[in-house]
Amino acid sequence: MKRIDRLLETKGREIFHVSPDQSVYEAIEVLANKGIGALLVMEGDRLVGLFSERDYARKVILQGRSSRETLVKDIMTREVRCIPPTIRLEEAMALMTEKRVRHLPVVEEGTVIGVISIGDVVKEVISEQEFHIQQLEKYITSG
Repeated sequence: MKRIDRLLETKGREIFHVSPDQSVYEAIEVLANKGIGALLVMEGDRLVGLFSERDYARKVILQGRSSRETLVKDIMTREVRCIPPTIRLEEAMALMTEKRVRHLPVVEEGTVIGVISIGDVVKEVISEQEFHIQQLEKYITSG
């Protein structure tokens, strides 16, 4: 099975982020404009958290807070699971399932080099399975 670094080659390594002192409203604008479900929270080059639509729904909307007045640092997920680029897709999928997370920053030598989502992983696994099915069909029909 493919490694995460190979997935990043095809998906891209673009990273979207906000600072912890930005408002939740600003973070939601970035999510909407980029069509994504989570943002890294960075202080310079240092990863300090993750902000997701789930954080917004559970920690702002359901608690009656104002997205314009609440800061990202007040609701972000602080304990962020990260993975190295050398692990395989199946390992990343198992970690996401076990820890119930939908996004994993990919970190190499202390630097964030990309982010993967559960959707990225599932899409890649399906693509690999389709390839193997096609190869098996060719083998069976050519015999």
